[in-house]
Amino acid sequence: MKKLFTLFAAASLAASVSAQTVTESKTFDNFYIGVNGGVTTNTTGVRWMHNLNPNAGLRIGRYFTPVFGVAVEGNAYFSNKPGASYGTFVRFINSSALATINFSNWFGGYKGEPRTFEVIGLYGFGWMHTFNNQGWKNINALTSKAAIDFALNFGAAKQFQFYVEPAIVYTLNGAGYSGLEYNLNKSGVQLNGGLIYRFGNSNGSHNFTVAQLRDQSEIDGLNAQINSLRGDLSGKESRLAEKDRQIADLQKALDDCNNQPKTIVKNVKSETVTNLQPTVLFRQGKSVIDPAQYAPLELIASYMRNHPDAKVEIRGYASPEGSAELNQKLSNARAQAVKDALVRKYKIAASRLTTKGMGVTDTLFEEVSFNRVATFNDSTKGE
Repeated sequence: MKKLFTLFAAASLAASVSAQTVTESKTFDNFYIGVNGGVTTNTTGVRWMHNLNPNAGLRIGRYFTPVFGVAVEGNAYFSNKPGASYGTFVRFINSSALATINFSNWFGGYKGEPRTFEVIGLYGFGWMHTFNNQGWKNINALTSKAAIDFALNFGAAKQFQFYVEPAIVYTLNGAGYSGLEYNLNKSGVQLNGGLIYRFGNSNGSHNFTVAQLRDQSEIDGLNAQINSLRGDLSGKESRLAEKDRQIADLQKALDDCNNQPKTIVKNVKSETVTNLQPTVLFRQGKSVIDPAQYAPLELIASYMRNHPDAKVEIRGYASPEGSAELNQKLSNARAQAVKDALVRKYKIAASRLTTKGMGVTDTLFEEVSFNRVATFNDSTKGE
């Protein structure tokens, strides 16, 4: 019993090691099918070479690990020497459920594909049934098979296997009436050859593939990188949220500025207005007037229509970003863009409008971005 326990513990350890070194298999992975054929004869009481009985069979199996698997097998026997002929083409059949152990992978480890030559053990139990047309009662008996496969794997993907299999098959309860026992006098020896085909697996091969294992230090390093990236992403998201809030505040301030009523000094016939409240805001680095900025232009155009003698100076400004030379050009362009719009869209005479680029300023408005503007001054005074 102690030896059996030790053998079971060793088998469990081998299965565990094997499972840890190969990739996970799907339900229908690692199946195979094969055919076999050979000769059998009684183990005792006969001359082996003169009492050979031919047989042929079919085997279907599956490996759960590179070491352990199961198979079901059925063989038909076409002679029953040295006994009297049963008078049928198939004299008897034997069907078995077998456990399989790949000793080469157990003791040598699995390297990612089958070895060219392997040794595989098989053991299990089965059922035998005889056929005859002599009026005898057919026999049903419990059987047990032990075998060794000397296997040759071949093919581009090692998908084929040819094996030679010596085996011994016990009829445990004799002719079906006696008690169960392993008795050489109630057994037969068998020598078969077989050909197996391994079906394709979900991993793209016909066999197990070795898992790419990583040591703990590498896993810890990868986790640290992931956590670092998550931290960076969280920080960027916070900064983006803050920028969105600032943009929303600026847009609200801009809308409030555009929607406020014009502040024009009361116009009396003898009085000249020198500073006009409406302003035209520009995007950073741009001199193109946004559609929303035409509302202030309409106020200026209305003012000039109501004051046909008024002449307006348009002053362009730039915020501090960029070089002084660039901002001077930008302020000139902004003033000219406003003049062109008043002339083209609102039909104000170009002679009533002058432009002046004021360059950089940060004093018109507290919010820096609001200093990218064009302002208006009535220049009638002094004429």
